[in-house]
Amino acid sequence: MTYIMSLFLFGLVLGLVAVASNPSPYFAALGLVVVAGLGCGVLVGHGGHFLSLVLFLIYLGGMLVVFAYSAALAAEPYPESWGSRPVVMYILAYVVGVVMVSGLFWGGWYETSWVPVDEFGELSMLRGDSGGVALMYAGGGGMLVISAWVLLLTLFVVLELTRGLSRGTLRAV
Repeated sequence: MTYIMSLFLFGLVLGLVAVASNPSPYFAALGLVVVAGLGCGVLVGHGGHFLSLVLFLIYLGGMLVVFAYSAALAAEPYPESWGSRPVVMYILAYVVGVVMVSGLFWGGWYETSWVPVDEFGELSMLRGDSGGVALMYAGGGGMLVISAWVLLLTLFVVLELTRGLSRGTLRAV
């Protein structure tokens, strides 16, 4: 389990470096989806299975709206990729910064603290995230339905704004 969590955390840091160093919205949105998946993998490793699923689905829905909007407004015929020289220089600078900052905190790091939540209770009948789901629907079910409708309305508004002059093509701003 320690190796899988190390892989998730290493990929999370590299994904964040990829998002921070890339000027093109196409590749930055792809990096954000990878970071969301790896972050939810870290949550799964610590026992929040349902929470990570809900966060991943909500985040992918939000990223769909943001990616559609940013792709419609980006009028680059040849976007910068991760292999171009300026982006590689940014990646190297960010990786060196991450290594230097992590060197400051390396002394207090112990891998034995990575015990999943499910291993603490021997005969537990309920998981921690299952009780939270029941409480969320009991106390805030109406707000959850309203939030879903607001997100659907936002999706339609963004798609209508990026549609253009009713010709169905994307316009350059």
